[in-house]
Amino acid sequence: QVQLQESGPGLVKPSQTLSLTCTVSGGSITINYYWSWVRQSPGKGLEYIGHISYSGSPYYSPSLRSRTSISRDTSKNQFTLQLTSVTPEDTAVYYCARLIENWGRFDYWGQGTQVTVSS
Repeated sequence: QVQLQESGPGLVKPSQTLSLTCTVSGGSITINYYWSWVRQSPGKGLEYIGHISYSGSPYYSPSLRSRTSISRDTSKNQFTLQLTSVTPEDTAVYYCARLIENWGRFDYWGQGTQVTVSS
C-alpha cells in the first residue's frame, strides 16, 4: 500500500522560505508517476503547485513558478517543496500526492499539514 506523509514547520514568517518534505512508502518515486504538491485554503480552494517526475524533471504551476522549487532525495524516497518570499496569502493546508501519468488525476494523498504565515 502506498503512503505519503508531509513534514515540516507549521509556522513561517513573512518573506522567509516555506520548506516541506514528503516521505513515500510502498512505492519508489523513481519508477513511475508524478510526485506532486497541492494546497488548500478558504480563499482559493484547491490549488496545484507542481510536481517532480519519476525521472527527476520538475514542473511548476505558472502562477507560482518564480517562487517554487521541487526536488528529491532518492536514497530516502522523499521529495521536497520550497516556496520563497511567503506572505499570509500562502497560508494553507499543504498536501503531497501521487499524480497518474497521462490520466491527470491523483490517486494517493498525504494527510495534509497546516502551514501558517505570520509574524
